[in-house]
Amino acid sequence: MPRLKTEAAKESLLRRVRKQRLKYVTVLPSLITILNGVCGFAAIILASKGAFAMAGYMVLLAMIADMLDGRLARMSQSTSSFGGQLDSLCDIISFGVAPAFLMLEVLEEHKLAGFAELNVTFASFLQRFIWLAAATYISCAAIRLARFNVENEEDESAHMSFMGLPGPAAAGVIVSLIIFHQEIILPELSANDTPAYLGFCEGVIIYALPFLVLGVAVLMVSRIRYPHIINQYIKGKKPFAHLIWLLLGLGVIVWNIQVALVLIFCGFAASSFVKWFYYKVIRKRESILPALGGVTKWESEK
Repeated sequence: MPRLKTEAAKESLLRRVRKQRLKYVTVLPSLITILNGVCGFAAIILASKGAFAMAGYMVLLAMIADMLDGRLARMSQSTSSFGGQLDSLCDIISFGVAPAFLMLEVLEEHKLAGFAELNVTFASFLQRFIWLAAATYISCAAIRLARFNVENEEDESAHMSFMGLPGPAAAGVIVSLIIFHQEIILPELSANDTPAYLGFCEGVIIYALPFLVLGVAVLMVSRIRYPHIINQYIKGKKPFAHLIWLLLGLGVIVWNIQVALVLIFCGFAASSFVKWFYYKVIRKRESILPALGGVTKWESEK
């Protein structure tokens, strides 16, 4: 009899501890979040078929969906743990797997075949390095999403900055360079009487891609603060200079959207890192050197 009571108590405890079944979801934000994941999947399919520029644009479309779903959820006061988990699962497809796979396909088509003809050993080493860069990027994207889910606060006032480079911005650095390479440089190289600098730019982009992928991967898991562009510089009352900069940015987009994408994403990724490097390394070194100089002068006088 006591044994039956103990088992009944355990079962009752497990029933209370057991999580409640999900009863409802917010339909519109969830549909937009799923659209984010579908765009990432479409980018992978297009990249496998050689449509690299279209794959890049699908990642950009996934970014728009990623911005809209969270905004709609907070505006309708319908944020939930389900929405956050669904968003992270779709983000790892669109901003983790898709950009890394796109980079692999572009490099394999443009350079690895040529290296294999020249030196098989070097081509094998290069291929392993590129795969390592892609695997590192995907791993850092997953780590950043997990850290964001743990540290995230649903309050809109807490969304003024990001700890580490956001995943969409990291993906934007990769896809913007690929779009620029596919739609600006390659058509010019295929034409007659192309300037020599275009071939140089093409080589720089291709050779720099694996290192850029590693760089943005490290920035994603870093503790460098990145501003939330909309909340800090666009939303609410801002100085007149913000309007001027916004108009200049729109003008660059209208003039050449491919160049604008490279400037926006690469500039955003580099801005906070340069600021961090300046204050943490250069300014700190400048503040230490006078102190050391003072000690040296005092010792010499002594």
